[in-house]
Amino acid sequence: MNSMNSLNKSELLEKCKELGFTKYKSLNKPALIELIKTQIVDEEEVKEDDAIKEAIKEPTKLKLCELFTGTGAITLAFEKSGRVECVFANDIEPSSKQIYETNFSHQLLLQNLNDIDVATIPAHDILTGGFPCQPFSIAGKQAGFEDLRSNVFWKMLEIIDYHQPPYIILENVKNLVSHDNQKTFETIRTELEKRGYFIHFKVLNTADITGVPQNRERIYIVCFKSKEMYDKFSLEFPKIEKKQIVDLLEPHVAERYYYTDKSSTWGLVSAGVVKPNTVYQYRRGFVRENKSSECPTLTANMGSGGHNVPLILDTKGVRKLTPRECFNFQGFPQTYILPPTMSDSKLYKLAGNAVSVPVINLIVDRLMSII
Repeated sequence: MNSMNSLNKSELLEKCKELGFTKYKSLNKPALIELIKTQIVDEEEVKEDDAIKEAIKEPTKLKLCELFTGTGAITLAFEKSGRVECVFANDIEPSSKQIYETNFSHQLLLQNLNDIDVATIPAHDILTGGFPCQPFSIAGKQAGFEDLRSNVFWKMLEIIDYHQPPYIILENVKNLVSHDNQKTFETIRTELEKRGYFIHFKVLNTADITGVPQNRERIYIVCFKSKEMYDKFSLEFPKIEKKQIVDLLEPHVAERYYYTDKSSTWGLVSAGVVKPNTVYQYRRGFVRENKSSECPTLTANMGSGGHNVPLILDTKGVRKLTPRECFNFQGFPQTYILPPTMSDSKLYKLAGNAVSVPVINLIVDRLMSII
């Protein structure tokens, strides 16, 4: 501003012409300086406003690719952070597409992952997946990489090679660590390390670290391209007190979930399920009580009928857990919608296959704290 005083009148007149003023030629030098100052102040205010707008502009969200999406538990955890948006979700089960699109605003691609062109998958910062656990599960045949379902791991590597995501989160049954004398897990670990990833992994139990009383031990594998980020991260979480079983039960339950004296197993069930606030399982002709005040591990077999759904005793009698209660034991919030037109068998299967929401919440919260 002070530099204006050093200009002569001719130079000030030329400046006014450059700034687009009119009717200024008759003004004296002080008046010309004041006129020019008003324009300069206005320009500086505009620049200041633009700088403020830029500073408060919402940061670009990280992009998430969730494979083997199922219920979308991982998307749920990441979107809760407010800093991540899912750009690609995929599953092969129609029921997964239905429940996912009931709860999220974007669509799920219903297609075999092996048939997808990796170039059509949007660029992403985070790749996640609870990839099929049956090939490695103790409850299954433990066929491992010989099982066709496990072949999707190699497809995941193809996606990783193409998109190079900085972060990867994988979930599977705890038996993955010991399967085939640890050769299976070492193959997975080696393939990821060959691609430049630093890897944290740990078997975590939902009942120990989240307060949700389900005995659910799963291995979580978190991979980083950055050694600095890897060094800041940990999968160590403190144990906390568990909720009571009754805290996760519905207050009003339809009659169809109750056993009656017309049930073929009534004699065994009525004699074996005798304590409230306790979960039982019917297995091969006998009833087994869970003595740890926990729900046993929920599995996809619940959707195959029979007596695979855990049992409880409430004030009305002996019954199965409802689908909503199974979702409660997986830590889903009450705002998560179970499609009213979906069959119980499909809901039970989805719940049994789901990633434990509160565990993935812990992992996501810790990851977001260092990114």
